[in-house]
Amino acid sequence: MRYVVLIACDPGDWERADEATRQEYFDAHHAFERYVDERGRRTSSAALCDADLATTVRRDGDADVVTDGPFVELTEQLSGYYDVELPDLDTAIAAARLLPRAYTLEIRAVVGVEGYESV
Repeated sequence: MRYVVLIACDPGDWERADEATRQEYFDAHHAFERYVDERGRRTSSAALCDADLATTVRRDGDADVVTDGPFVELTEQLSGYYDVELPDLDTAIAAARLLPRAYTLEIRAVVGVEGYESV
């Protein structure tokens, strides 16, 4: 079976963390990676930009409404994850529009985490 582990945290946790706490985060991620590597394999992983920088594509009848920000309803649950490389946000929005109309889609840029290197 293949699983995606989605990580949630309070906005600003990373920015407020001191160096010792950040190292604890890195150590925990490395432990997770070693555990998975010993028992299976990692396909991809990435930190995501903050939700306030997301783009949401909402289906409204036959029209698509594209908005900035995390406007997915709380009653909805995240049910999938695509990791794609595309030239720009407009291309990503066009790709999202190809998915089933029953979905609400959130598009986030992947960001690097300074000082973190995967084991």
